[in-house]
Amino acid sequence: MKFKYLAAALLSSLPLLATAQTNVQIYGVMDASIGVEDTDAPGEDSRTVINSGNQSSSRIGFRGTEDLGNGLKALFNIEAGVALDTGAADTNLFGRRAVVGLQGNFGTLTVGREYSPIAAVAAASDVLGQGLYGSNLSAFATNRLTRRLSNSVNYKSNAAAGFTVNAAYSTGERAVEPSGDLMGVSLEYKNGGLYLGGGYHVLERLATGDDKEWAAGAGYTFGAFEIKGNYLVADQTGANNEYKNANIGAAYTAGPNKFFINFQQQKIESGAKGNTVSVAYTYALSKRTNIYTTYAQLRNNGRATFGIASSSVTVAPPATALGADPRVFNVGLRHSF
Repeated sequence: MKFKYLAAALLSSLPLLATAQTNVQIYGVMDASIGVEDTDAPGEDSRTVINSGNQSSSRIGFRGTEDLGNGLKALFNIEAGVALDTGAADTNLFGRRAVVGLQGNFGTLTVGREYSPIAAVAAASDVLGQGLYGSNLSAFATNRLTRRLSNSVNYKSNAAAGFTVNAAYSTGERAVEPSGDLMGVSLEYKNGGLYLGGGYHVLERLATGDDKEWAAGAGYTFGAFEIKGNYLVADQTGANNEYKNANIGAAYTAGPNKFFINFQQQKIESGAKGNTVSVAYTYALSKRTNIYTTYAQLRNNGRATFGIASSSVTVAPPATALGADPRVFNVGLRHSF
């Protein structure tokens, strides 16, 4: 109930905010689709579903800056997830992003809940834009890799000769060891249509050792074509726990039409492996509105129950249905404001 009161207070204060600071903005994405999901698990049939956020997670956000002079700006951003299929909000009201910070000649410094250094690399090197079924968000499912950092201090450098550095420290806020702290860094390079990136996290999660996460990605855009790929690794403490996720995809744009294809392999050191093929199509009705359709098929081996991820939804068999091969098809509408 307190979330409802807080949201109402924020909305009622917007006219005052706009008067006091003209660069405060309201923005968002509304994305809904209808589709058919089949986990291929024994005893389960395919089902028709209405989903929210299959191409882009549905959200509403507030952001703004204040010019402090001498090239220095104060900034803030709070962003809440919304489920259009049910009208529900995320468990954490502003769980997508909640930061305040400073921006200047030194770069950008933020404090709060922020995207991780590895997340920046994964997003930039996913041809599906971390939306549409088959995206590399499957690597971030079940906390394999860390996408967002709570209780964090974050730094992003200004671009220099095409290079950008991202660094973060997130405190676990624990009074006893292991601390739960995460430290991460990534380096990105952009030059025309070329993108290269790499990142590393270390997480003090268990007393027996630290978890380690890696990401490497690349992309190249030439004319109407683009090709992107990435390799993501989560080496969690314990035997046979290393998880790997590899992606390669391409896209072609023709006027308002855009066509996608992506290949993904997931595997765990214990021997579990799954391969996914996904295709997608989007049609731009305007600069802010498009329709889309996507189909994905995953083939698990006899030790695996991997799933197919879109921006907000993962279709996966139960943990007991080893070797099940999920597939999904959907059609949706996305509007940005």
